[in-house]
Amino acid sequence: MVLDSHQHFWNYAPTTHGWIDDSMKNIRKDFLPHDLKPILGACKIDGCIAVQADQTEQETVFLLDCAVNNSFIKGVVGWVDLRAHNLVERLEHFASNPLFKGVRHIVQGEPLDFMLRKDFQNGIQRLNGFGLAYDILIYHYQLAPALELAKKFPDQKFVIDHIAKPRISMGMDSEWKKNMEEIAQHENVYCKISGMVTETDGYQWQSHEFTPFLDVVTQAFGTKRLMFGSDWPVSLVSCNYREALDIVKNYFSEFSREEQDCIMGKNAAKFYNVA
Repeated sequence: MVLDSHQHFWNYAPTTHGWIDDSMKNIRKDFLPHDLKPILGACKIDGCIAVQADQTEQETVFLLDCAVNNSFIKGVVGWVDLRAHNLVERLEHFASNPLFKGVRHIVQGEPLDFMLRKDFQNGIQRLNGFGLAYDILIYHYQLAPALELAKKFPDQKFVIDHIAKPRISMGMDSEWKKNMEEIAQHENVYCKISGMVTETDGYQWQSHEFTPFLDVVTQAFGTKRLMFGSDWPVSLVSCNYREALDIVKNYFSEFSREEQDCIMGKNAAKFYNVA
């Protein structure tokens, strides 16, 4: 199965999606399953994982409804308030749907110590009991606390979204490299090769700019813990779906067929328990 491990759907609203600024005008509209399905078909992608972009349970319900009604959506990474007193009840509610695969909080917008706070970690420790993964959405400078989180919960499955958002156009960041190599030593941590095109100046790039960053994550995580993600439709501010896909496919084109299959679907299916 070829699987896009990271994309989004939304009914656009200026208040809900205030993060879509003037530089991203072309995605200020609805993006729904019927928009993505033909693109996946044209690119020979069998399915996708829909990931939250708004921190409300209403969006989690919306994404699960999308998945129930569209078989190509193989799972949902939703939002639940991990700090809530009724968290177990909410996890029981959502995990009763087998399409609910994991949880994400937009940590990139939080203080540096957020992942180290007791209330957040109390929530993280509940996820494994429900068979749920956790997507780590951070900027490059938040990798150190993410490493502490991975160390503290070795039985919890984590995946770093968007290779932790290094500033691609500025060239290699030695601190990002060191931290990625260190966090990759923990077998419970995976990494999504996604979101790179929007971490470029003016959303302009040449494919060779991604190579040193791909070299680092491939060497660090190996081909068994990397997964392709398009980050559609956010990626549309910089390129079309096939262009984002080709960055990954071209880089791994000389790897073995088994390794390519792992990165293009098998790893994500294993991580998110997709049959």
